[in-house]
Amino acid sequence: MAKAAPAEQLKLLELQGLDAKLKSLSNRRRSLESDSRITDLEAALSVANGELGAAKVAVHDAELELKRSEADVEQVASRIERDEARLNSGTGLSKDLVALQRDLVSLNKRRSDLEDVELEVLERLDSLRARQAAQQQIVDDIQGSFGSIRAELDEQLAEIAAEATVVRGQRAEFAAGLDAGMLAVYEKTLAKRGVGAARLFHGTSEGSGMHLSPGDLAEIQAAAEDEIVFCPDSGCILVRSAEWAGPAPSPAG
Repeated sequence: MAKAAPAEQLKLLELQGLDAKLKSLSNRRRSLESDSRITDLEAALSVANGELGAAKVAVHDAELELKRSEADVEQVASRIERDEARLNSGTGLSKDLVALQRDLVSLNKRRSDLEDVELEVLERLDSLRARQAAQQQIVDDIQGSFGSIRAELDEQLAEIAAEATVVRGQRAEFAAGLDAGMLAVYEKTLAKRGVGAARLFHGTSEGSGMHLSPGDLAEIQAAAEDEIVFCPDSGCILVRSAEWAGPAPSPAG
């Protein structure tokens, strides 16, 4: 059975305090790293980028459609220009010139229809470009929010890391002055139970928060003062003191 002087065992409470602080810092770090705002923004950014991609594809397709429409109008306009030149020259048979006039009427109608299509495509393209710009702004806004929150979290994480470094240094310095055998028991208990040591305060284990049974209390009270005893519920080392023994003090009033 491991042993250590009562005064030495009392030092475990200070060591446990440092370990509890390190655990709290670790929990804060994990909480910051899993901040729901980051998760929500990542999901929103994924959706927004998907919609932006679709908007870009729609603009690209409309631009290709506009180029084809412009080419169709240009082709008909070139033919009209040639036919008008032939008609104005007055060369050729009368029936051919009449046929050419009919063709020009048809071509002008065709050009008018194609220009209407071109105008419709251009208007649709303007609308699609506006939609793309609006979607790009949404993506930029989300990325801006993401960057601000990420910077805020990184600053807090850096503060936690710096504080943890200080506390670990304090712990290492304090632990170096403890009884080696007792420290080994404490470290093993801490690793296994999550809590290395706690007070036995007026019959209650502060490691488990439970009041010990009469049998457990009798067994612990019968142990030598320098004997290291453990909480039957939490498994941590119970640090005893004569002034903490007996029933809990009644509340004032």
